[in-house]
Amino acid sequence: MTIDTEIFNNEEKISFALRALYRERGFKPYRMRRFEEYELYMKNKDFLLSPEVISFTDTNGKLMALKPDVTLSIVRAYRPASGGVQKLYYDENVYRVSERTGGFREIRQAGVECLGFRDEACIRDVLSLALESLARISGEYRLCVSQLDVVEALLDALALSDDARAEALRCMGEKNVHELRALCESAGADAAGAEKLCRLTLCSGAPADAARELAALGCPEEAVKAVERLTKDLSPERVSLDFSILGDMRYYNAIAFRGYVRGVPSSVLTGGCYDRLLARMGKPGRAVGFACCLDRLERLEEVGENA
Repeated sequence: MTIDTEIFNNEEKISFALRALYRERGFKPYRMRRFEEYELYMKNKDFLLSPEVISFTDTNGKLMALKPDVTLSIVRAYRPASGGVQKLYYDENVYRVSERTGGFREIRQAGVECLGFRDEACIRDVLSLALESLARISGEYRLCVSQLDVVEALLDALALSDDARAEALRCMGEKNVHELRALCESAGADAAGAEKLCRLTLCSGAPADAARELAALGCPEEAVKAVERLTKDLSPERVSLDFSILGDMRYYNAIAFRGYVRGVPSSVLTGGCYDRLLARMGKPGRAVGFACCLDRLERLEEVGENA
């Protein structure tokens, strides 16, 4: 049977293209129910993008919630195999507060999760897959990557209070070095260390150039080498290091990244490592993944030329 793809809208075309890509790369489909037990989200609410969850009482008296997140469900269902790595992809709707409207919205996401690995090869593969995903969405795209170990090392050296550290991360995410410098000064942080953090906030560009800047800042050698290893096989024309890409550092560790396409003002792909979530749920190994926010592609008129 031949299917006329012209009957599909742009979001549907991109969804099909992404699912085909993930199957080609050896990922297995993951299907989940529209709602989960409310307790799952309350126990892990610090890992949610928004604490607000739509909940209701089921006919059996159990408190349930419309799913605000896919990764939590995948991690809970994950059963580690001996020496095995689980590679899953999904295309699901989640229900959370929209950054744009401030109200609840049904948001469609397609993404991948790689769980149970122990070396960096899986991280490199997922970064490569993120680039390919952006290419399926649009012919004009860029992936911005941050090495969070570097950020944490410079922040730790300043010995800021928890509140000041949170404010420093906010300033870094906004690239607001003026406020960041003032914050560090008011907190009594070392001036030289604060200046390094400001320089790191503005550090962005081709991986090789950014790695040299990290070395000049005196960042830990192993962290600099990790940046070089993770990005060495990625196209320098499509990849930038950007240390204002932080995600939520309660959630992400080691690496965080965002993907952008021409014509959409916000990121259309977000991801990173989330080893802490696996550890909290008593699962061994490491985890990395990303989600493509298909609802943000409304402005694109057609699938990228490589779809």
